[in-house]
Amino acid sequence: MKMRFVLLWALLSVCVLGAQDTPARHSDSKITYLDAVVLGLVEGVTEYLPVSSTGHLILTNELLGLNADSELEGDDGLPVIYKDHGVERPMTIKDGADAYAIIIQFGAILAVVILYWKRLWTILMGVFGKNRGGFRLLVNLLVAFMPAAVLGLLFRKFIEQYLFSPVTVAVALIFGAGLMFFVEKWRKKNLPPPETDFGPDLPDLSIRSSLLIGLLQCVAMWPGMSRSMMTLVGGYLSGLNPRRAAEFSFLLGLITLSAASLYKTAKNGPDIVKALDVGPLLVGILIATVSAAIAVKWLVGYLTRHGLNIFAWYRLILAAIVLAAYWAGWINI
Repeated sequence: MKMRFVLLWALLSVCVLGAQDTPARHSDSKITYLDAVVLGLVEGVTEYLPVSSTGHLILTNELLGLNADSELEGDDGLPVIYKDHGVERPMTIKDGADAYAIIIQFGAILAVVILYWKRLWTILMGVFGKNRGGFRLLVNLLVAFMPAAVLGLLFRKFIEQYLFSPVTVAVALIFGAGLMFFVEKWRKKNLPPPETDFGPDLPDLSIRSSLLIGLLQCVAMWPGMSRSMMTLVGGYLSGLNPRRAAEFSFLLGLITLSAASLYKTAKNGPDIVKALDVGPLLVGILIATVSAAIAVKWLVGYLTRHGLNIFAWYRLILAAIVLAAYWAGWINI
């Protein structure tokens, strides 16, 4: 019940604030504390659920008016200049919001560190040769991470230019829902009941299975598909039970999200600090940490009992709302 309340609160907050705030409100301002609370909540709740956190943040930015092309100014009153694919240009409100969405992923990362510190400790011991299982798990996670690391760098510009819009998110939500229905049907036919403790433990996962999960994670570069969904699907196809599939997804997300956040911070960190106040950044990270921890705990229990179908229905409903809003002219493509 707590998790359902949090999810409902997040969506209701976004809708209410979206109705109250317009792009004009942000034409000459930075991200506010109110924005930080909403974005942190949406990031935390959706990051590890199979509904696409990136897609939800794109939709939230649209509703909050954070997709404006107005230039952001630093404390000196001058436009903030940053490098965009090697070209220097003023940072817009949309640029700042996109960067903010990546940086507050540190909150979701911290939630997994807190909840799965025992697994992470075995990995650390494995690095020093004191835990063979921890070392094998580390190898599996690195193998699963490599496809996204390579393809992400190759196609980052294309993805940001053509796939970051509400309509492309809606299409991905629909496509992902169909995939989830198919996989759930396959799981019920080919795997034991989800509440049983079947399948290998994470260190015993084969390199081939780890690579499969990593390749499927790449599909989630399309906003709306969901990294969590694709890695859960990969876990199912690899014979993992829902609890272990979710755990592998969380740990792989720890590496993937850390890499993305550190890359963005290292690349444009000083400029982002100029364009975005530190206070809202810290608030967003804190809210994301707490809400992500709640979401992770709830998801493991829910998948063990019920499976993925409820998330597929949610994706279809959300996609229908987004497409209806687009056709009504309430949002831009």
